[in-house]
This record gives sequence, C-alpha cells and structure tokens, in this order.
Amino acid sequence: MKPVTALSLAALGAAALAAPAAQAELKPGAKAPDFTAPAYLAGQPFTYKLADALKKGPVVVYFFPAAHTAGCNLESHLFSEAIDQFKAEKATVIGVTAGNVDQLADFSKETEHCGGKFPVAADPGAKIAQEYDTTLAAKGKADWSGRTSYVIGKDGKVAFVYDNLNPTEHVNQTLAAVKTLKR
Repeated sequence: MKPVTALSLAALGAAALAAPAAQAELKPGAKAPDFTAPAYLAGQPFTYKLADALKKGPVVVYFFPAAHTAGCNLESHLFSEAIDQFKAEKATVIGVTAGNVDQLADFSKETEHCGGKFPVAADPGAKIAQEYDTTLAAKGKADWSGRTSYVIGKDGKVAFVYDNLNPTEHVNQTLAAVKTLKR
C-alpha cells in the first residue's frame, strides 16, 4: 500500500467536503449496543468485547466502510497518529467495518493505517453497524458500515456521535468529546 501523501489528503478532503453528512439514529444518552466481534491488533487475531473495554474507561467505536479504501485509510491513519492522546484520557479506540473484512489483519498492522496501535473488528453483513444505525443503505450498500464515530462512556451510554462521510474530523471530534467526560 502506498503511504498517504499531502496531495492525496488534500484531494480526498476536497471530495469528501462535497459529500453530505448522513444522520445517525443512535443518539447521545442511548444505551450503546454491546457487541463481541473477531478483531485484529497488529495483525494478531483476538475476540473484542465492548463490555470488557468499557471496564477500563470510555471507548471510541468508529465505523468505517471498508479497509484499504482511500477515506478509511486516511481515517485509520489519523486515529493511529492520535492514539496517545486518547490513551492520556484513559479512552480506547476500536475501528469496526463490514467491508473487506478479509483484509483486516494486514490493515491492522500496516503503518500507513492502524500501525498496530489500536484494534479493528470485522462486522460481516454489517450486523453491528445496523444495531448502531450506521450503514450505507442510502447509497445501496446496506451490508457496509457507514462512517460514524461514537464515544461511549464507561457507563455504557452514548456520550457523543459524529456522523460524516468526510474522514478528516472524526479524530478531532471524538477526542474533544472524550476530554469532556468525567473520569
């Protein structure tokens, strides 16, 4: 995979700004659906359990359409670059996708994507995404995850939702929301 360049980021950002934001249905204050999913961290498979992660603190669950696609590559790279800031706030990050799930092991370890810094979970058929009301159904891909980021408080409730096909602000928005949570 090619590294992300400033020119490709600018082109992607300009194209994404033209895309309208979708509307997530799962609202702040709602109980976040619990899930268990096959996941990868630095290429190593394991079973991710949201309930276990919440015992440690808030969790950012970000849904992305598909591994190894331009916007998703950028978004995962941005989360990777900011992971220490999330850790400083005692928050963990998990990416969840229904697209290209057969590529997640590599995606999780490649430095231009997750870089082994946070896990990504497979959601075949977008079952988890459907529970979180974030699929690309409006674009004819109901079996693919949308691009929605949730901050889930340690109490298991949705504290913040950012729903936008533009991948560039998900990290800034969720990190700001995490910083407002009571520890």
